[in-house]
Amino acid sequence: MATRRSTDEMRERVVLGEFGVRNVHSTDFPGNYPGYDDAWDQQRFEEEFRVDVVGEEDGVLEFDMVGIDAAIANAFRRILLAEVPTMAVEKVFVYNNTSIVQDEILAHRLGLIPIRADPRLFEYRNQGDEEGTEIDTLQFQLKIKCSRNPQAAKESSDPNELYFNHKVYSKHMTWVPLGNQTDLFPDADFRPVHDDILIALLRPGQEIDVLMHCVKGIGKDHAKFSPVATASYRLLPDITLLQPIEDEAAETLQKCFSPGVIEIQNIKGKKVARVANARLDTFGREVFRHEGLKNLVRLARVRNHYIFSVESTGILPPDVLVSEAIKILMGKCQRFLNELDAVPME
Repeated sequence: MATRRSTDEMRERVVLGEFGVRNVHSTDFPGNYPGYDDAWDQQRFEEEFRVDVVGEEDGVLEFDMVGIDAAIANAFRRILLAEVPTMAVEKVFVYNNTSIVQDEILAHRLGLIPIRADPRLFEYRNQGDEEGTEIDTLQFQLKIKCSRNPQAAKESSDPNELYFNHKVYSKHMTWVPLGNQTDLFPDADFRPVHDDILIALLRPGQEIDVLMHCVKGIGKDHAKFSPVATASYRLLPDITLLQPIEDEAAETLQKCFSPGVIEIQNIKGKKVARVANARLDTFGREVFRHEGLKNLVRLARVRNHYIFSVESTGILPPDVLVSEAIKILMGKCQRFLNELDAVPME
């Protein structure tokens, strides 16, 4: 029975020790463990696999993906980072720039401003096409000039009082429809995601006049096309108290973990520690610094339970990004199956 329990731990848990981490690699492949049927079975996978949405707030989606291997979880993360398309500034036509920001730096800054435009409405621009069309290009104009405020007090030294338009923000970028885009997108509100991104500082007489072409692209080509600020996952923490921990030891144990992980209950006049919510823990392993506690707690992570956190840049909601990433992953799988079918059997 002890051997069976040890094998189950090796298969299902990544264990954090004082000086290392055990059971890092997946070992549940067919034939590796006598008495275990690890052959892949679609029905069993469908029964065990699930996605639980924990919550969405301020453009951040947290959800659990349970019953998959690390390779699939990481493929999903990489697709979110690099293969879900967005619209971003690709070409900048500088007609006039007398600010202290060089043309190349200005173009780079403009390229990194996230544009609120659904990329599913547009096509990829063909390689070599210099002129954009209404189906593959969004056009923005930035035209602004700084001037003095004649009403400003003579003794004032505040630029906000002395000058007009001395700060160039992303809100000054305006959409200029190409072709029949006004008819194609009658309710469109194409604009930067954030209005308060500072682009440049001007002084009286200085001006910026540029035209921008936004195209559809993916983060694999350039980071400006990445639709997420962060897309990460971690394994679900699993904390086990190997024996009762009471009184002062319980209070010390509580301080070793993130707030909310360990709670102290009063049972028959004694303070007794219990695991309240292991999910909140970040595994700082502070408990291993205490000789009287380090052998009373087992720190582990559930091998096939992934906690995903997806933070959108604001171009698309995070739930839409996740669904688009799933479609891309399904397309990759289908292409692989098509390649296998195309291989002649001998």
